[in-house]
Amino acid sequence: MSGKDGRRPTIRDVAERAGVSKSLVSLVMRSSAQVSPARRKAVLDAARALGYRPNSVARSLVEGRTRTVGVIVSDLRNPWYVDILESFRRVLHGDGMRVLIGAGELEHRLDQTVVEAFLDLRVEALCVVGSLPFDPVLADAMGSVPAVVASSHGYELPTVDSVVNDDVHGMRLAVEHLVGLGHRRIAHIGGGAAGVFQARREGYETAMRALGLAEHVRVERCENDEQTGYAATRRLLGCDDPPTAIVAVNDMACLGAVSAAADLGVDVPARLSVVGYDNTPLAGTSHLSLTSVDPRNPEIGELAARRLLARLAEGGAPGVRDLISPRLAVRRSTGHPPADR
Repeated sequence: MSGKDGRRPTIRDVAERAGVSKSLVSLVMRSSAQVSPARRKAVLDAARALGYRPNSVARSLVEGRTRTVGVIVSDLRNPWYVDILESFRRVLHGDGMRVLIGAGELEHRLDQTVVEAFLDLRVEALCVVGSLPFDPVLADAMGSVPAVVASSHGYELPTVDSVVNDDVHGMRLAVEHLVGLGHRRIAHIGGGAAGVFQARREGYETAMRALGLAEHVRVERCENDEQTGYAATRRLLGCDDPPTAIVAVNDMACLGAVSAAADLGVDVPARLSVVGYDNTPLAGTSHLSLTSVDPRNPEIGELAARRLLARLAEGGAPGVRDLISPRLAVRRSTGHPPADR
């Protein structure tokens, strides 16, 4: 519906229809506790009947707040971030905050236009989810408003909180699981030199050495996607002494490993065990059933939101780094090595 003369309904129209003052309508729209239930219902009923929507821009100017948080996600194609964002959004929504999401990476570089757009919209805080290449524009932005990083490496700044998975421990869980099944020739696909790639590679190498398997350490380079995981696995399985198990940098690369094994006629897990990382919804599907390291993303998102709310309330305290200990979700993609190997 519309207001008088076909125009968009205003707060005055709502007040007249409900039989109350404009100031009381304003209190209801701000969810004030000072309004009685009966009057609140009358105002909301009138607003619904008229099709009235509060002008959030005008309210922001009056209050001096936008109640918005800009979230920059490293890779929107990867399902691992969903649980982080959902728990992050739920906590902030409960505190009256809104979340805006932008894709942070464009052609392996930070998309600076996303950062600039968030600042133009006057977001009250920023959150970085996942590993992004370091960029001074984003670093400066995170220094100008309260900020937190979730499962991200590379933006641990003096006044920025970070909530991250313990990648080293997670890789040790994966390697120990495979060794417990009898595997020794355990390879890793991933191996980048920065961020989560570096942390997980080092975790794999440390675990292999600690378990007396230094001579079997092998890292085959891939990115965090199915295509390069597929290519890395084909290289491993095509060598003279192929591994009996592979630990991937994430579930997407692990999916590539499963596809490569299938194309080469290598049965998973009878001839090759594979372990992913991130425990995405893909890992739990019945036809894949990937054993995967669970970084506890819902807890990461929830704690990141609470850290950000505390920073919004308290100002520029030194940054806090929370290390979340992962778990291993064991499924059907791992088993004992073949008897002939």
